[in-house]
Amino acid sequence: MRDHGQMCAQRGAESMATAVPSSDHSAAPEGTLHRRITSFRSRRSTLTDTQQETWDRRWPELGAQARWGDRAADPLDAETWFGRRAPLVVEIGCGTGTSTLAMAQAEPEIDVVAVEVYRRGLAQLLSAIDRHNVTNIRLIRGDAVDVLQDMLVSDSLTGVRVFFPDPWPKARHHKRRLLQPAIISLIADRLRPGGVLHAATDDANYAQHIAEVGDNEPRLRRITASPSLPISVQRPVTKYETKAHHANSDVAELLWERS
Repeated sequence: MRDHGQMCAQRGAESMATAVPSSDHSAAPEGTLHRRITSFRSRRSTLTDTQQETWDRRWPELGAQARWGDRAADPLDAETWFGRRAPLVVEIGCGTGTSTLAMAQAEPEIDVVAVEVYRRGLAQLLSAIDRHNVTNIRLIRGDAVDVLQDMLVSDSLTGVRVFFPDPWPKARHHKRRLLQPAIISLIADRLRPGGVLHAATDDANYAQHIAEVGDNEPRLRRITASPSLPISVQRPVTKYETKAHHANSDVAELLWERS
């Protein structure tokens, strides 16, 4: 994904139980993430000294890894991790977390799990969380498919957000797009009845693709923004989105409710 500044997305299918992410995971070496054909691109993730200090101090408490080699992470016990029972939202491809932070601050009653492949983006969000003393965000590094299929159970999410996933514009790369029928089906399974899938893209071709795939998922019903929804669908305008507007690219907001 191309954030809200610099995001990249991911892809998947099914599993379950209950556990909190182990802080031991934070000590695993760089480069041990499970690899397969994915919808995200390779990228270096060097941290500044300040980011590394914050990472070392806060990641064991607020962060988890989606997979270590061939070993999947334990299923998520969100109540224990957050220390409360609250509606749970997963944001796939949070990038540097501009929207994640703003929306979590605007909805302190909702818990947010931000998923991202790139360590540097997560480090920037972690630093912002630390700086603003935000308590309702947790971070998972890895492929969103691993998170959806291994760490989450059916009917557990109040919302899923996917903002500006990589459109992979060339036709030969369309198979690498995140929001394919299997992933939409998996998201629908993880949403609780009444839960909301909110996607946004500035790529017209990808918007059409997402709309078709979402509308063809029998458990999802297309909706429009409304104050009665269980989560906010008001996104802050980010630097990336401002550039898209200047380039005359319209942003499509796509919303579905789990039936």
